[in-house]
Amino acid sequence: MAYRVRSPDGELMFPSLGDIERAYLQGLVDPDDEVREDGAEKWRKASSLPALARAKRPHGQDTSKRAQTLTVVGAVAVGVLALVLLFTGTNWNVRMMGIALALVVSGLLTRVTFKAYKRPPPVL
Repeated sequence: MAYRVRSPDGELMFPSLGDIERAYLQGLVDPDDEVREDGAEKWRKASSLPALARAKRPHGQDTSKRAQTLTVVGAVAVGVLALVLLFTGTNWNVRMMGIALALVVSGLLTRVTFKAYKRPPPVL
Protein backbone atom coordinates (compact mmCIF):
# COMPACT_ATOMS: atom_id res chain seq x y z
CA MET A 1 0.00 0.00 0.00
CA ALA A 2 1.37 3.43 -0.92
CA TYR A 3 1.71 6.27 1.57
CA ARG A 4 2.03 10.03 1.32
CA VAL A 5 4.17 12.07 3.69
CA ARG A 6 3.43 15.77 4.08
CA SER A 7 5.97 18.15 5.58
CA PRO A 8 6.38 21.94 5.49
CA ASP A 9 8.69 21.43 2.49
CA GLY A 10 6.16 19.52 0.42
CA GLU A 11 4.66 16.09 -0.10
CA LEU A 12 6.38 12.79 -0.92
CA MET A 13 5.01 9.42 -2.03
CA PHE A 14 6.40 6.19 -0.55
CA PRO A 15 5.51 2.73 -1.89
CA SER A 16 5.43 1.10 1.56
CA LEU A 17 5.61 1.75 5.28
CA GLY A 18 9.07 0.14 5.31
CA ASP A 19 10.30 2.84 2.94
CA ILE A 20 8.93 5.52 5.26
CA GLU A 21 10.70 3.82 8.16
CA ARG A 22 14.04 3.89 6.30
CA ALA A 23 13.51 7.56 5.43
CA TYR A 24 12.63 8.24 9.08
CA LEU A 25 15.83 6.55 10.29
CA GLN A 26 17.86 8.62 7.84
CA GLY A 27 16.25 11.84 9.00
CA LEU A 28 14.28 12.51 5.81
CA VAL A 29 10.94 12.13 7.60
CA ASP A 30 10.51 13.98 10.90
CA PRO A 31 8.25 12.87 13.77
CA ASP A 32 6.09 15.96 13.18
CA ASP A 33 5.50 15.18 9.49
CA GLU A 34 2.05 13.91 8.57
CA VAL A 35 1.47 10.50 6.95
CA ARG A 36 -1.60 9.29 5.08
CA GLU A 37 -2.29 5.94 3.49
CA ASP A 38 -3.52 6.21 -0.10
CA GLY A 39 -7.28 6.14 -0.09
CA ALA A 40 -7.58 7.29 3.52
CA GLU A 41 -8.83 10.73 4.49
CA LYS A 42 -7.05 11.26 7.79
CA TRP A 43 -3.46 12.51 8.14
CA ARG A 44 -1.52 11.18 11.15
CA LYS A 45 1.71 12.38 12.75
CA ALA A 46 4.63 10.15 11.80
CA SER A 47 5.48 9.68 15.47
CA SER A 48 2.02 8.15 16.08
CA LEU A 49 2.63 5.26 13.65
CA PRO A 50 3.72 2.15 15.59
CA ALA A 51 6.42 1.19 13.06
CA LEU A 52 8.03 4.61 13.35
CA ALA A 53 7.52 4.89 17.10
CA ARG A 54 9.55 1.67 17.52
CA ALA A 55 12.25 2.81 15.11
CA LYS A 56 15.30 4.24 16.81
CA ARG A 57 16.68 7.31 15.16
CA PRO A 58 20.46 7.38 15.26
CA HIS A 59 21.58 9.73 17.99
CA GLY A 60 24.94 11.32 18.21
CA GLN A 61 25.58 11.95 14.53
CA ASP A 62 26.38 15.57 15.26
CA THR A 63 28.55 14.63 18.22
CA SER A 64 30.45 12.02 16.20
CA LYS A 65 31.21 14.60 13.51
CA ARG A 66 32.27 17.03 16.22
CA ALA A 67 34.45 14.34 17.81
CA GLN A 68 36.11 13.62 14.47
CA THR A 69 36.80 17.32 13.97
CA LEU A 70 38.26 17.67 17.46
CA THR A 71 40.42 14.58 16.90
CA VAL A 72 41.83 16.02 13.66
CA VAL A 73 42.46 19.42 15.28
CA GLY A 74 44.18 17.68 18.20
CA ALA A 75 46.28 15.59 15.82
CA VAL A 76 47.41 18.72 13.97
CA ALA A 77 48.33 20.42 17.26
CA VAL A 78 50.30 17.40 18.48
CA GLY A 79 51.93 17.11 15.04
CA VAL A 80 53.09 20.72 15.19
CA LEU A 81 54.50 20.11 18.66
CA ALA A 82 56.28 16.98 17.39
CA LEU A 83 57.86 18.95 14.54
CA VAL A 84 58.99 21.69 16.91
CA LEU A 85 60.59 19.12 19.22
CA LEU A 86 62.27 17.31 16.33
CA PHE A 87 63.81 20.40 14.75
CA THR A 88 64.62 22.50 17.80
CA GLY A 89 65.51 19.72 20.22
CA THR A 90 68.97 20.24 21.63
CA ASN A 91 69.50 16.76 22.98
CA TRP A 92 68.56 13.22 22.01
CA ASN A 93 65.78 12.82 24.62
CA VAL A 94 63.83 15.83 23.33
CA ARG A 95 64.04 14.53 19.76
CA MET A 96 62.85 11.09 20.87
CA MET A 97 59.83 12.74 22.48
CA GLY A 98 59.12 14.40 19.11
CA ILE A 99 59.26 10.98 17.42
CA ALA A 100 56.92 9.52 20.04
CA LEU A 101 54.44 12.36 19.48
CA ALA A 102 54.64 11.78 15.71
CA LEU A 103 53.64 8.15 16.33
CA VAL A 104 50.69 9.34 18.42
CA VAL A 105 49.59 11.58 15.53
CA SER A 106 49.87 8.61 13.19
CA GLY A 107 47.59 6.57 15.45
CA LEU A 108 45.03 9.37 15.78
CA LEU A 109 44.82 9.92 12.04
CA THR A 110 44.56 6.17 11.39
CA ARG A 111 41.60 6.07 13.82
CA VAL A 112 39.91 8.99 12.02
CA THR A 113 40.44 7.29 8.66
CA PHE A 114 38.89 4.00 9.79
CA LYS A 115 35.90 5.77 11.36
CA ALA A 116 35.31 7.74 8.17
CA TYR A 117 35.59 4.55 6.11
CA LYS A 118 32.99 2.73 8.26
CA ARG A 119 30.51 5.64 8.17
CA PRO A 120 27.70 5.05 5.63
CA PRO A 121 27.64 7.42 2.66
CA PRO A 122 25.26 10.38 2.88
CA VAL A 123 21.85 9.90 1.28
CA LEU A 124 21.18 12.49 -1.40
